[in-house]
Amino acid sequence: MQVLYQGAESKIYLDTFDGEQAIVKERIKKNYRITELDEMLRKRRTRKEIKLLTDVRKLNIQTPKILQVDESRCKIIMEYVQGDRLKEYINTNSVDRVKSVCMQLGKIIGKLHANDIVHGDLTTSNLILKDGKIYVIDLGMGEFTKRIEDKATDLKLLKQAIKSTHFKIFDLAWGSILSGYSEEYDNSSKVLEQMKEIEKRTRYTNRE
Repeated sequence: MQVLYQGAESKIYLDTFDGEQAIVKERIKKNYRITELDEMLRKRRTRKEIKLLTDVRKLNIQTPKILQVDESRCKIIMEYVQGDRLKEYINTNSVDRVKSVCMQLGKIIGKLHANDIVHGDLTTSNLILKDGKIYVIDLGMGEFTKRIEDKATDLKLLKQAIKSTHFKIFDLAWGSILSGYSEEYDNSSKVLEQMKEIEKRTRYTNRE
């Protein structure tokens, strides 16, 4: 077992399932919470993530396949997607390839938002490129929502990630993402307007 990530809410590690490498996500027990409440919350969040993964795949968006669920331990065993994280790919490839993959990413986000799904942690670390297709991973903070504000916040998080991690090619990457997003999602203009409002509020708060 190789631990890949451990946060406040969950542990993600590489293991084997039916003789193949697999990713295991296990929600961590919180001793400071009442046992019954902790169990209820962890099971509820596990079920929601399973539904998100399932519904996103129905949209013909690539996600890791669910191989097994152990609800009693709040554990999801998933396909291990071997590919390039977009975080590394964008920084090491040609302008044309970056433009193409960012356009694809924008269309994926547009399709998610058009179907009232937000990822909740949109960064290039949570996107893997395999065989020319982007896989969306780690939907643990995702939500089903119709709120434009939530979709704008989702997009703003990605913009911040692109700007901080890929600042040298920010204009190209972000412009391509927005092109794909607007092409896929009819309400994209409302989301982008709301994102600008959120950014204004953030700047105003920071000045104070």
